[in-house]
Amino acid sequence: MNPGVTILIIEPEPALRTDLREFLMTEGFVVVETDNGTSGLTLARETKPDVVICDLTLPQLDGYAVLRGLRADRQMASSAFLLIGAPTGPEEVRAAMNLGADDFLYKPLCLPDLLLAVQTRLARRNEQGAARALTLPGQFGLSPREGEVLFWVAQGKTNPEIAVILEIGRATVKTHLQKILEKTGTHNRLGAATLAFGETGIKQIALKR
Repeated sequence: MNPGVTILIIEPEPALRTDLREFLMTEGFVVVETDNGTSGLTLARETKPDVVICDLTLPQLDGYAVLRGLRADRQMASSAFLLIGAPTGPEEVRAAMNLGADDFLYKPLCLPDLLLAVQTRLARRNEQGAARALTLPGQFGLSPREGEVLFWVAQGKTNPEIAVILEIGRATVKTHLQKILEKTGTHNRLGAATLAFGETGIKQIALKR
């Protein structure tokens, strides 16, 4: 069971939305739902869901716009985002991943596969939370802000993405990263993330590439 874990469903098809809600509630999740992108963004910011399951084709705002809006919101940075849609070409999937989607699932959905995707993202978030706890102020001589930058580097975030998440300039991110490399005695982002977070850092950076 998954007590206290909230999932937001943004799905325009009533029948599918009902199926998803009932299935996920049976698995113990708290479920909130809507049928369009605009209200989806509002609900996400109000409820801070652990996972967002969003259709690519939506009224008002499409799935890409919802994803872009959430990834630009620092408070939503830790929410997993699963995009769903009809089979498309690799360009659409690549676009979703570049915007920060955690997964892209094709319709018609297989509910057990969806559940596995949700549980995988939740487990990864827990691993990242444990990893973040390792980056204490003073570890490797890092400042608290440098520790935050290193944490997001280990998740595979680019400098522009880190700038948005931490609400700082891109040049500032670059400066922090240079200091991180100096203090950890490493030569690149991968080296610093590996030193701080081990395999977690390697996997997250690899996923982003």
